[in-house]
Amino acid sequence: MNSVFEEAVIRQQFEQRGINLKLISLIWKYLAVHENVEAYEVPGLSKAACDVLRTNFKSTTSTVKATVKSADQSTTKLLIQLQNGSFVETVIMSYDSRLGTYAGRQRPGGPRATLCVSSQVGCKMGCTFCATGSMGFKSNLSAGEIVEQLVHASRLLQIRNVVFMGMGEPLNNYNSVVEAIRSMTGQCFQIAPRHITISTVGVIPRINSLKYDLPNVNLAVSLHAPLQEVRCQIMPAARAYPLRKLMDTLRSYQEHCKRKIFIEYIMLDGINDQEDQAHQLGTLLEEREVVVNLIPFNPIGSISKFSSSTKENIELFQKVLRNVYNIRTTVRQEMGQDISGACGQLLVKFSGENSINMEYGRQSEGIPDIEDLSL
Repeated sequence: MNSVFEEAVIRQQFEQRGINLKLISLIWKYLAVHENVEAYEVPGLSKAACDVLRTNFKSTTSTVKATVKSADQSTTKLLIQLQNGSFVETVIMSYDSRLGTYAGRQRPGGPRATLCVSSQVGCKMGCTFCATGSMGFKSNLSAGEIVEQLVHASRLLQIRNVVFMGMGEPLNNYNSVVEAIRSMTGQCFQIAPRHITISTVGVIPRINSLKYDLPNVNLAVSLHAPLQEVRCQIMPAARAYPLRKLMDTLRSYQEHCKRKIFIEYIMLDGINDQEDQAHQLGTLLEEREVVVNLIPFNPIGSISKFSSSTKENIELFQKVLRNVYNIRTTVRQEMGQDISGACGQLLVKFSGENSINMEYGRQSEGIPDIEDLSL
């Protein structure tokens, strides 16, 4: 059965039968707040629409099998079972952005929730610091399965931002990700494009396509090293995307989209966190409009061979980028470490209804939206 949130499929079937396409938004809005209701049970539908929905569509093809909250209640991780039996994780991060200041000014807005969605089961990029990479690649998610993560999350909290930073490399599932984002920004969910961020290790051909297909969303690039040989050491997929060619691609992307690019940089002790590497990164980026987000490495249990950089090294790295190269640089305050829901920790280990393995760590603090950093 198809997910009713598979927009291309439902549009095609409605068009073939002359059914008003405006009903799609009505159906989605109803199902987004009503669980355990089939699509054909939505009030106000024509008989023709009900017949199509009853025969061909399910209200959701995925199921939330477990929900785990962090100790400070800021982060919620959902374990979701797909129709084919596979599992993915999606993470909701909630905070009040009015608490404290950022860059010397009061943070805009108020209570907010950001959803970190998965685009694949596993990942084939093999980043050595990422738990998901240890799973290998299993399968791509359909557009409907991606949107359903937003549906499940919306029943718990109102979602303002969506980041494609969960399991998988989004640009390796390009068509489904683009279709899902177009659904998320449509009449039902109305997520603003500038509140959506796609993170990639740097899949050059797809970045070239993205600037035309979704020019108004945010792009985040997992750079993680200023030299090609170091990138290849910790990110095997970087061999296919040479750093010089990637930087040329980002220049072309930026000239077309006129938007800042987010640079993600995980801080690994003794690997990429030295002062000379900060200067190398600054030289690489100083002529581009970027925001660098330094990410303290999160533990991933026995499969981890790295340690996080010291606080002193992170602060020095940030100081070099800011003071010497005038590059806007932040340090990510991780949310959800205690439920293995932080950056790089998503790894499905599921053998029963209540068997999610968790590593308990520090409680998390609120962070400004990544989208707000571009203001």
